[in-house]
Amino acid sequence: MRRRSEGELAALNDGCKRVSSNSMLLCCKLFISESRNRAALDSIERAARLDPETIIVNKFEDRAYNRVRYTLVSYVVHDCTGQAVYSPLQQTVMAMAEAAFEAINLELHSGAHPRLGVVDDIVFHPLARASLDEAAWLAKAVAADIGLKLQVPVFLYAAAHPTGKALDTIRRELGYFRPNFMGNQWAGRAMPEVLPERPDEGPTHVSRARGISMIGARPWVALYNVPILSTDVSATRRIARMVSARGGGLPTVQTLGLVHGEDATEIACMLLEPNQIGADRVQNRIEMLAAQEGLDVERGYFTDFSPEMIIEKYVKLVSSRED
Repeated sequence: MRRRSEGELAALNDGCKRVSSNSMLLCCKLFISESRNRAALDSIERAARLDPETIIVNKFEDRAYNRVRYTLVSYVVHDCTGQAVYSPLQQTVMAMAEAAFEAINLELHSGAHPRLGVVDDIVFHPLARASLDEAAWLAKAVAADIGLKLQVPVFLYAAAHPTGKALDTIRRELGYFRPNFMGNQWAGRAMPEVLPERPDEGPTHVSRARGISMIGARPWVALYNVPILSTDVSATRRIARMVSARGGGLPTVQTLGLVHGEDATEIACMLLEPNQIGADRVQNRIEMLAAQEGLDVERGYFTDFSPEMIIEKYVKLVSSRED
């Protein structure tokens, strides 16, 4: 585990108090391009347990996508001026990223979900009384660590980016949405070894084994997947596009139409403002469009808990450790 610096210890031990476990919290969603290699996931999870002050509140695996997401929560410490100076999340995420890069080779990876790197995406959300500025501070600190110490190119997005550049814009520029195998799969690494534009952190040269990482901070985003009972991925992609804001559908909704196993497809949805346009509205729109294509749709599912449930689970897990 990384030793805390003198500045961090001063922030913890001088007149700058740690907030209580249910007040100022930051959440990290860490997406890794692997879900089939149990030894690799075990190594990543051992790294996550090195610091007991970071809690894994959820884990979502998808073997068809060959992708896993860990939802982590911890507190943030401020100095006496109110500036964020330390969160256990920083060293935990760094330890997990290092373990992932050691255990996973992107050149040997394949799956039905797009990806640009082994540690594909890291996004920080404020919880409870924490602010988006604090989430952005931590995103930039982790990006600097991964870029400098692990020599992986990092692109910042949303509140962590100087101009708030959107995640999907950067991904589109880097070819994220283009399958490179069988028209519906992502295999190996298709990016050039020298990036077309300079990353925000790290080298311009891309390791074929590690790829690149996206790191951002944003208000809460809900992830909602809707199974389509058809193997016609072209039809699923048409529906996905018509549902998305980019295709003239629902504002603040982003979608991907993907193969999901041998006998189904799926529309993966990002609800950027779930309190305004939520899952029910997305589900209804998909069902209507699928019916026009003669396709049946299953009820969708969230891949993570709500912010309120995440806080509740975090507090319970912290309390159980202290008992």
